[in-house]
Amino acid sequence: MAHNSTIEWTGSTWNPVTGCVKISPGCMHCYAERMAKRLQAMGQPNYASGFKPAWHEHALDLPLQWKRPQTIFVNSMSDLFLKDVPAEFIKKVFDVMRKAHRHTFQILTKRADRLHTLSAELPWMPNIWMGVTVENSDCTFRIDRLRQTGAYVKFLSIEPLLGPIPNLDLVGIDWVIVGGESGPGARPMQPEWVADIRNQCNRAGVPFFFKQWGGVKKKAAGRMLEGRMWDDMPVSRPSEVFI
Repeated sequence: MAHNSTIEWTGSTWNPVTGCVKISPGCMHCYAERMAKRLQAMGQPNYASGFKPAWHEHALDLPLQWKRPQTIFVNSMSDLFLKDVPAEFIKKVFDVMRKAHRHTFQILTKRADRLHTLSAELPWMPNIWMGVTVENSDCTFRIDRLRQTGAYVKFLSIEPLLGPIPNLDLVGIDWVIVGGESGPGARPMQPEWVADIRNQCNRAGVPFFFKQWGGVKKKAAGRMLEGRMWDDMPVSRPSEVFI
């Protein structure tokens, strides 16, 4: 069965790849690493090696077994475009998403260069949404790589937001998610950073989703920005074409 997600912008998770390698400031307090070690201690076989990257052929067909159409976050516990993951396995993941067109799949990567390199070889379909993580202004180059892919829906996950990003180029971007870091050692996020990105999205006509303020007490901090929730999604949900 699908694993129901507590992530505010998706419904379920699917992890044909587990484990990762830290490559940028946003990785410092990785929630997936903490969870993987917990699952390893519990004896979960997919995490026998803890947070060491691994890919799981037996998990590939799971979305084909889920009859109810849903929104699925791919590899919440990893990054599909890790250099360790064979290109052929990435193509198998995409083939499953192509076949399971009743679902909407959301993929998120920090490996924008490898995404860009492989894009022409992947069977992009309208139900496959592709995003990159942009945690500070030094990471905005990932947006350009995303823009050059064949993805139908392109989105940014600006989480954890670690500093102001004053000049976002949102041309060709369909959705922006912003969130603060949560959990032990969480780095603070300033309200003006969030409001500025929200304003940039509004000016560009790009849907804006505010996920959380974060902090050590994430639930207490909540999701309100200037007195309201911001739960905008991409204007069209392409998977509806197939349902």
